Amino acid sequence: MTQTSSNQQRDILVTSALPYANGPIHLGHLLEYIQTDIWVRYQNMRGHNCYYVCADDAHGTAIMLRAEREGISSERLIDRIRTEHQEDFAGFHIRFDNYYTTHSTENRQFSEYIYRQLQENGHIATRKITQAFDPEKQMFLADRFIKGTCPKCKTEDQYGDNCEACGATYTPGELIDPRSAVSGATPIEKESEHYFFKLPEFADFLAKWTRSGTLQPQVANKLAEWLDAGLQEWDISRDAPYFGFEIPDAPGKYFYVWLDAPIGYLASFKNFCDREGVDFEHFWKADSTAEVYHFIGKDIINFHALFWPSMLHSAGFRTPSAVWSHGFVTVNGKKMSKSRGTFIMARTYLDHLNPEYLRYYFAAKLTGSVDDMDLNLEDFAARVNSDLVGKVVNIASRSAGFITKRFDGKLGKVTEHDKIREFVDAGRDIADYYESREFGRGMRRIMELADIANQYVNDEQPWVIAKQEGQEENLQAICTNAINMFHLLMTYLAPVLPETAKASEAFLNAKLDWNNRADRLEDHAINKFKPLMNRVDMAQIDKMLDASKEEMPAATGDQSAANKDAGSDTKDLEPLADEIDFDQFSKVDLRVARIVKAERVEGADKLLQLTLDIGHGERNVFAGIKSAYEPEDLTGRLTVMVANLKPRKMKFGVSEGMVLAAGPGGKDIHILSPDSGATPGMRVM
Repeated sequence: MTQTSSNQQRDILVTSALPYANGPIHLGHLLEYIQTDIWVRYQNMRGHNCYYVCADDAHGTAIMLRAEREGISSERLIDRIRTEHQEDFAGFHIRFDNYYTTHSTENRQFSEYIYRQLQENGHIATRKITQAFDPEKQMFLADRFIKGTCPKCKTEDQYGDNCEACGATYTPGELIDPRSAVSGATPIEKESEHYFFKLPEFADFLAKWTRSGTLQPQVANKLAEWLDAGLQEWDISRDAPYFGFEIPDAPGKYFYVWLDAPIGYLASFKNFCDREGVDFEHFWKADSTAEVYHFIGKDIINFHALFWPSMLHSAGFRTPSAVWSHGFVTVNGKKMSKSRGTFIMARTYLDHLNPEYLRYYFAAKLTGSVDDMDLNLEDFAARVNSDLVGKVVNIASRSAGFITKRFDGKLGKVTEHDKIREFVDAGRDIADYYESREFGRGMRRIMELADIANQYVNDEQPWVIAKQEGQEENLQAICTNAINMFHLLMTYLAPVLPETAKASEAFLNAKLDWNNRADRLEDHAINKFKPLMNRVDMAQIDKMLDASKEEMPAATGDQSAANKDAGSDTKDLEPLADEIDFDQFSKVDLRVARIVKAERVEGADKLLQLTLDIGHGERNVFAGIKSAYEPEDLTGRLTVMVANLKPRKMKFGVSEGMVLAAGPGGKDIHILSPDSGATPGMRVM
């Protein structure tokens, strides 16, 4: 249901999926927010009322357990993570009109209202179910909080819903020697009353809605398979203890995090509307003429294209104009990997590279489909250097100097009318590409224009003309033509490169105005040109990868399974490492080590330098655990290290092994410590 570009002003609300408040933002997350931000910036450039709201998804068992481990309240944890998320997004020039939290008064009110509407309409059922229960923690356990031995291949330490070794699926009750991933206790079976949303009653509605143009064809086809197979009632309740909103008139029962998460879109927008005086009802009433779009990852399409529109429909709200899904991000052709340094956090990237490099590369490869995207780092550097530095910026840098030195910074008259008209007319196609999220096609068209501009400068050779007498007017015209071409190119690139666009406006002394792009810069004063963008150096990328490797010991371990509650949404799970066979694993020599000395590393943000006694000599190891430990607290402790890891030369010295640690990062990192009785050098089996 994408509307084509027009002069008529549109009212548009846009959202991205809410990042879970249990860990940092990484490059895989950023694809979605960059894609959304580009689309929103384009709409605003065209003069539409386009608002972009988001929030942290702040409820669930995983957050409750992490806060408990850190010894702080859940509220304090989500406040801290929300601040970190906002800083990361701002670093990539992602501009929200409102960034909120699902743990808000507005979200509680909307969640309760929608629930009561569902209840009044007969769309809520209750029945007792039997679940695994942790007798030590006194809590029910979702499948992903139970581990044990796979009943099929007998691999140990597998989750309660599927085996990562053989791929088998099963129920937690089929696990051999099951245990709670929270406490280690053996789960027992316990009965509890749960609340269900009667999703099957919306099958006819969904069959029409999913085929109404609201979804990409690939997504609609997939959902048709689910609809044909028959929908199941959706469990929307969780038992205490739980961090979330209590269900009205149901003490000890809480809304499942995935019920109130999408309602967070309503809550964040309502918070914005109340603050800014915008009409909330205009956007969300059932017969609204406004537009609402959700940008999401393909892994959560069931929540956004089945449960969410059904709840809205029953509760009397409008349904989304469209739900747009994107694929996953791989790096150098493989899933992101900490061992290769390609599991790159947003902050690590920002420490080494210009955020607009990534914005452009994502835009250059994005389509309107659900295909996965590969971030090939060599191609990334080459494309940025070739397209942005070598083509676009080069046009201005080759022409501006003559205008500044020879004509007191003043442009003359445009003489290449046909070429400029071609650039102006191309804006129609580029607009359509932005509108349909075919950003890659848009970038290719822009670079075709950049090639034309560069060829024009090459053919006219202003550096030669400048040496010839009586050619002043011609020289000024050539450079004026080139600067006007650059002006149009940056107008088209502004949604992708907002900071470079600002710098270009300062240089040109003119706005980048899409709707008035036919206006020419003639007899117009420009400012002295300053470099707009530097080339990418592969050394910068290598440093980023090395920094990401430094963070490797801070693996999330078992806690990665605690994403939200039942593991239905895997967008925040840490990707598994590449599979190895037993022979490869048997080569890993794990040894008990005593920490003889621990020291801070000058100039390193994350590293401590450890001197380890492994029973027959000492080893020097750099470990990324500085955020969690003071050096004096580690001296004398036992830990486990990989003793036969090839020494690695680092910026601060040679690391002769690796200590094992687990945790999601920050202060929540725990080195592995053997039980008492272990001695340095003892082999870990």
